[in-house]
Amino acid sequence: MTQAQPAPEPSLHHPDEPNKERLEAATSTFGMLADPTRLHILWLLAREPADVSQLVERTGASRTSVSQHLAKLRFSALVSTRKEHRHVIYSISDGHLGRLVQEGLNHADHRVSGEPTHE
Repeated sequence: MTQAQPAPEPSLHHPDEPNKERLEAATSTFGMLADPTRLHILWLLAREPADVSQLVERTGASRTSVSQHLAKLRFSALVSTRKEHRHVIYSISDGHLGRLVQEGLNHADHRVSGEPTHE
């Protein structure tokens, strides 16, 4: 009887040169980040899970708009859901995505504020 191998530990660094599949997956993710409302939703979900009503309130977008963006994000596997009583709670799919969103907004802050860039 063979013993099951433990799952590999997740890593923060992936030093391999990207192949076509990885480049296409990254491009797809960047495409989903290319909308201000979706980016705002992901920024909020990177901080804490939320339902549609909370996201409508925080983004200022219409309920229809937020729901449509969440459907796209869910279809792209960038957010996940769980049921809590009568509410659907949305969460960001993983830490890499949360850090990507934060770094994108940090980069934007430097561009908008004029603060010098850094490593």
